[in-house]
Amino acid sequence: MINFIICEDEPELLKEYKNQIDKFMMKYDIDYKCHVFDCYNKKWKRAIKEIKGFKIYLLDIRTDEGSGIDAARLVREEYDDWVSMIIMISGYAEYKYEALGKRLMLVDFINKLDHSEQKLQDALLICMKHYDNKYKCLRYTYKNVAYNIEFKNIIMVEKEMDSKRCMIHAEDGDYPIQGSLNEVLERLDKRFFKCNRAVAVNVEQIQSYNFTKNVVIFKNGEEFKETSRSKKREMFNHVRGVV
Repeated sequence: MINFIICEDEPELLKEYKNQIDKFMMKYDIDYKCHVFDCYNKKWKRAIKEIKGFKIYLLDIRTDEGSGIDAARLVREEYDDWVSMIIMISGYAEYKYEALGKRLMLVDFINKLDHSEQKLQDALLICMKHYDNKYKCLRYTYKNVAYNIEFKNIIMVEKEMDSKRCMIHAEDGDYPIQGSLNEVLERLDKRFFKCNRAVAVNVEQIQSYNFTKNVVIFKNGEEFKETSRSKKREMFNHVRGVV
């Protein structure tokens, strides 16, 4: 789920941004929702804290209650959210360097008066590339059940012995999937490392790897000791991030 959080105090522009998002998202088979606000009041602050999932903010630089710069600072510094994407939109071009100089990791600062529609589409495309890298999903059907599992939640994939299926071990449970381990890996990305003939681990789920003891500790506290001897050095380098 992608959550677009829009704050704009001009009703026509608010409607226009939502229409542009709807148009943009027609190209993607992804669930999304637009949350709209006209100022940075308590309702807005409560919402950004409670809304879960990937967030893309479109923030007006000035409203009757608060500024977009202060709102972005709240997201980044107070809520410690450095993953969500923030696009600043304003008719006041003089605020651009102030906004970009605050080191708030903005995707873009868009001038409402300067080809804003095309620039918003370009900024949304950047956001989607980030989403694809971090929030890709494995979608498949097994025995008439449809599955949609985010890559980042998968801890490991294990080939079942004497079977034509694998088991996906995720943060919220285990899920069967038809095919060999190599076939499943073809549907995943480079964060998954095949550490022996039957198991591939999600390197981003690893908290530590002890090369000497050959022990992987995942972020959920579970241990894994079955990395093959020929893969130990490669596992070590993957966890170190030097591959």
